[in-house]
Formats: sequence, structure tokens, C-alpha cells
Amino acid sequence: MSVLVRPTYSPTVSVRGIDVYEHFLLGPSQMALLDDIRHITRSAPLFRPKTRAGKEMSVRMTSAGKFGWYSDQKGYRYVRRHPLGSPWPEIPASVMQIWDEVSGSSRRPECCLVNFYDGDARMGLHQDRDEADLNEPVVSISLGDDALFRVGNTTRGGSTESIWLHSGDVCVMSGDARLAYHGIDRVAPHTSTLLPRGGRINLTLRVVT
Repeated sequence: MSVLVRPTYSPTVSVRGIDVYEHFLLGPSQMALLDDIRHITRSAPLFRPKTRAGKEMSVRMTSAGKFGWYSDQKGYRYVRRHPLGSPWPEIPASVMQIWDEVSGSSRRPECCLVNFYDGDARMGLHQDRDEADLNEPVVSISLGDDALFRVGNTTRGGSTESIWLHSGDVCVMSGDARLAYHGIDRVAPHTSTLLPRGGRINLTLRVVT
């Protein structure tokens, strides 16, 4: 399904080199995209990965595409099958369209990571560096409740900056900002009516190979 986007594709905000397209997806597009995500989670149910220390993450995850992101005590990596054993479903055309419009890449994403944050979920500062070609961008799509997005440096430590991401916002991490440390400090409950029970969905698109 084609999505409805803003008439301009220029980012409205930049946070330490990460481009933010605020309100990129209009209301009907968010609903259509949510339906496509539900198709993904029916084929590949959400699960809770573990860190290398064996602790369960507060965020629940699943994936679509050739690869899915996975974590356990053996480390962080991409795998070709869901933990239940089935291949990951295809990335929806609606998601691919967003990539084509903002990524600036001639390649197609091979993984669409789906993160679900309830009101208590967090994501600590981290780099996205499990991909083979770190020159390819990472595109992030926000749906549901607002989230406080924190961005640091390309090395650990130092000052950080934060911005609230809203439902329909799209971020692009590329260039020097591709390896910026980033995370979600908190989710603001009841700031969106998109998800009937609340919470936030984040899609991140990556070229893996």
C-alpha cells in the first residue's frame, strides 16, 4: 500500500548529524503501516532478546527481511530465522517506500527490525555496527507514543543531546552520524492514540551484507 508523506523530503531537524523528518507520515499512513506491522508479528511473533550478560531486554522485538537481529549470551548478530524456526517475513512495500524516499541509498534494506516499547521499556546508548557496510544508512520510523531519543558521540562518553520523537517521525543516520551512540531514555504514555493499548513501535531499516 502506498503511504502518504509530507510534500517535502527535506529533514526538519538535525541532531548531531542525524536527520529527523518530523511528521513525515500522515495519520492514514500510520494506520496503514500499523496494519503491515501486524502482518509481520503474526508471522514472526515479538520476543524478548537477552543481553550478553543473560538479562532480558525491556524492549520486545521481531524482524522482517532476509535477516533478523538477534541477541543472546553468544552476542549480538543477524540471523536468517525467527527463534521459533521460521524464515522472517518480507519487508512490506510501504516500509520499502519510506526507505527509497529518505535513505539516499541505491541498495535495498535486508532487515527491518521491529521494536515494541511499553511504558517501562528503555534502550541504552549503543552503536549500530553489526552490519558489513557501515557506509549504508540506518532509517528509523516511529509510531505510537512519544519517545525521548538521546544522541551521543561516535565514541563512548562525553555530552549528549536529546529530542522527542513523535508518531510519524522518520530519522536517517548516515555519514559521520552513522556510528553515533544513541538510545531511548523513556516513552511518554498516552501521547498517541495510534496503538489502542499504548506503547511505541520503532522500525529500523538496515543493509546487512
